[in-house]
Formats: sequence, structure tokens, C-alpha cells
Amino acid sequence: MNRRDIVLALAALGAAPLAARAQQPAMPVVGFLNGQSPDAFAPYVAAFRRGLHETGFVEGQNVAIEFRWAIGRFDRLPALAAELVGRQVNVIVATAGAQQVVKAATATVPVVAMSGGDPVRGGLVASFNRPGGNVTAVALHAYELGPKRLEVLRDLLPKAKVIAVLVNPANRDPESKRDAQQVEAAARAVGQQIKMLGAGSDPEIDLAFATLVQRGDDALLVMGDPFFNSRREQLVALAARHRVPAIFEWREFAAAGGLMSYGSSITDAYHQVGVYAGKILKGAKPADLPVMQTVKVELVINLKTAKALGITIPQSLLVRADDVIQ
Repeated sequence: MNRRDIVLALAALGAAPLAARAQQPAMPVVGFLNGQSPDAFAPYVAAFRRGLHETGFVEGQNVAIEFRWAIGRFDRLPALAAELVGRQVNVIVATAGAQQVVKAATATVPVVAMSGGDPVRGGLVASFNRPGGNVTAVALHAYELGPKRLEVLRDLLPKAKVIAVLVNPANRDPESKRDAQQVEAAARAVGQQIKMLGAGSDPEIDLAFATLVQRGDDALLVMGDPFFNSRREQLVALAARHRVPAIFEWREFAAAGGLMSYGSSITDAYHQVGVYAGKILKGAKPADLPVMQTVKVELVINLKTAKALGITIPQSLLVRADDVIQ
């Protein structure tokens, strides 16, 4: 073999691995769209990654995740959704106010949506068992437990004359409005006076607390809302500062010092979203993945906060609690 043949042979050997690498499939990409900020949702994103891991996908090894956060600017969601669709991601995860936006943005990219209420009634899917189209969901029941929270708060404070109800008027989800209407109906049914307060920004939350304190309202029910979830520390701190007995949606509020919470496990829901995203990456179609409903509902009571407020928790509530924080 002459010198020229040797050079050509070596070049061919060097090109072979390059050709093999070029033929390897590109790493799949999950688009993750959320209306809030990454700081507040860090524990839930960790749960989402665990769900992916259970189906065999590890970020940076065999899957990439592209995050888009609206940071409370819900008007930015359509543009962010369009970015992910244009990026041709393999599946889009839509949470915290992004569900309807993503559904409107694409009829072809597979979507796993976290639904705060009834995804059929909300128009996300055709049915629970056969979602149809390109969207399936994990139903969290975030917007169906308002009346139950009112009941728990009344059990704690049966002599409360006025209960303030904090809602986010910027939330366009029809399930959110329906939940508030159900709270109003439940209050009328038992003769409980409630007063609605609206807040969709940090200053408006401060103003809402100032208003309820000035009026002398006896307690506060914070409605389920992605924005309120992202302002957990602010809400808990204001309730403590103004000595307002309050009930919240997620157990994370009670763990942070809130008096009580009653709601589904949001961590479990994000985990299930990760599992479904992984199944789609493996070839499953959203139309064939039944809507997964989170059935775990928790009543959490913070006894330390109750003591600071001078409230004695009735034994009837303590025995119903799933967790009591000492």
C-alpha cells in the first residue's frame, strides 16, 4: 500500500464515527410553559423531572427541556407558546394558566395540560377516557374545592360574621370563575356573609389585606389560583402580620406558616404530568391517554400558627386533618 492509499484509509476510519454520530437521532425536547416564575415552582419542576425519570428520561442525557416562564405576565403566554411550537418540540407541558393558550396555539404538537378543574367542561379534551385530538390532561381539582374550604373555615370559626374571599380577576380560566360562584352559592345556602376581594398583583394583595382589616372581616378564604400560589410567602406573611385566620389551597401554604390548607397534592400532579410527557416521548398519543385525576385531597393544619392567633382548633377538625404541623 502506497502513501496515498494509507492516507485515504485513515481518513475513511476517521469519517466513520462522524457519520455514525450524524445518523444518531436528535435528543427529544419537552417544552414547558408556565404562567408564573421558576422560583415559586422549583419543587414542582423537581416532581415533574421525577416523573420523566420514571419513564426513562433524564434531562441532559436523553431528553432536553425548554422552559418558558411568563413571570405573572399572562399576556406573554401566546408568544411563548408560539416559540415552543416553532421550535418543533416533541411535547408541550402546559401549566399555571397556560393550558388554553397552548391548545389554541397548536392542533398537532402533543400537549399534556394540568387542569385546575374539569378539563371536559373547560374544553381542553373531548372526554376523560378518550381525550381526542392532541391534548391530554392531569386534573388537579384546584377549582372545585372552594365551597369545601368555606365549610372547613366555618367549622373552625362558627361565629364568624364576615368571611373575605380573595380572587384573582385576571384569571381567565372559566373554571376559576365557576369555583368563585360556587363559593357564593354555598355561603348563601348557609346564611354566611362573604365579601369578595380582587387582587392580581403584589400591590393589590397588600391593598386587599388593608381593606379586610379596615372592615373588620373575621377570616379569609384564598381561592385557588396560580398567581396566589406564586405569592405564597407574601400571603402567609400578611395573614400573620394582620392576625387574620386564613385557609389556602395547597399544603405548601400551611407548611410556610399558613393556618390551614385544603386541596389536592400539587406535587403529585406535576409528577403525573412528567409521567405522561415521558409516555408521549415513547410514542403514546395524547388522544389515547385518559385524563388522569388526582384523588388525593389533604387538610393540613398548622397548630403553631393557630396558637399565635389565639385560636383553639376543634377536635372535630384535628381528627379530620391529614397532617398537623406542630
